[in-house]
Amino acid sequence: MSDVDVIEKFLRYVKVDTQSDDSTGSSPSTMKQHDLAGILYKELVAIGASDVYYDEKHCYVYASVPANNDNPDSPPIGFIAHMDTSDEVSGRDVNPRIVEKYDGSDIKLDSAGKIILSPDDFPELLNHKGEDLIVTDGMTLLGADDKAGVAEIMTMAQILTENPEIKHGEIKIAFTPDEEIGEGTAFFDLKRFGAKYAYTVDGGKLGELEYENFNAAEGTVEVKGRSVHPGDAKMRMINASLVCYEFHSLLPVFQNPMYTEGREGFFHLTQIDGRTDSATAYYIIRDHDEKLFEQKKEFFREAAEFLNKKYGEGTVTVTITEQYRNMIEKIRPHMHLVENAKKAMEDLGIEPIDRPIRGGTDGAALSYMGLPCPNLCTGGYNFHGKYEYASVQEMRSVVKLLLGIIGNYR
Repeated sequence: MSDVDVIEKFLRYVKVDTQSDDSTGSSPSTMKQHDLAGILYKELVAIGASDVYYDEKHCYVYASVPANNDNPDSPPIGFIAHMDTSDEVSGRDVNPRIVEKYDGSDIKLDSAGKIILSPDDFPELLNHKGEDLIVTDGMTLLGADDKAGVAEIMTMAQILTENPEIKHGEIKIAFTPDEEIGEGTAFFDLKRFGAKYAYTVDGGKLGELEYENFNAAEGTVEVKGRSVHPGDAKMRMINASLVCYEFHSLLPVFQNPMYTEGREGFFHLTQIDGRTDSATAYYIIRDHDEKLFEQKKEFFREAAEFLNKKYGEGTVTVTITEQYRNMIEKIRPHMHLVENAKKAMEDLGIEPIDRPIRGGTDGAALSYMGLPCPNLCTGGYNFHGKYEYASVQEMRSVVKLLLGIIGNYR
């Protein structure tokens, strides 16, 4: 097998600034995402991939590795990763370095030693003793979310094109923009992609296999108050900001993110803007269970109805906007996706971690678009921050995992 190293690719990709931005209203949301898309397009052509296509308008890259087996029934299997990084911490001038054979001690990220990646704060670090860890210099995020996935898919593709003795069915590849702002599938071309089933490679810890996620909605609470001089306010003023607070007090206290875990859902107040005469509160509503999700949305509406009876019709208006649904409903008819991934893990001595996602994924959107699509691990940790890191050994294992899954479909 040719000597293709995922780490060399990863270290190159993270130096390309690809942060998305939900304030622009364009697609892609930032033109700099094209910088990495162009690099990947050229590399796919150079390694001999087929049907390489660069959507220069919306910043998607597609490619194929043709089947070389004798089984006409092998389904086309796809692998997808996103090119953009979070806008929560800068992704410009990323300066990665490798801590060789991590010994379990604190890692000083910056030159002054003031920004420390410590197992006291991140106990997961102790599971990586003896491994080589890729870290930042404390000034930026690393970008393992999801350039680790990009590098792993690219490495897999190069191994297949350079080693025709590895028999496989048709492999489809796609790299997408704007996943971090929830727009990764907005212009995804399912027909061009051409896979029957797919996996996003966008998880964390080695072994993670995710095929359940939240049902999700946004809730907006608009309150019309009545502003009166406080000296003459008795029985006349309606303070919109206080009505917003009252609305929040009606929601179940323990259905708050700070008290929930696993498959437990919540109401999360993300922002509130208020004056006496008007106020608006913004929420996200989440639950893995579809019935409980519907109950949460109904409870949200009932809270508004209660306050309108108290303060007058039209005082409180709620708007609920659906965001995405739990992919498990679309995965259940195709559990071979889960079973073949678990088998590939077990063949490599990796313990599968069956964990519901307490969030969303492009795989959920794609599943409801007709492409069943669980999510696989990458070997990255502490996403969206300057304490982000990735394990060299785990990333190399993920490449083997992708090849193992392909082998299970040949």
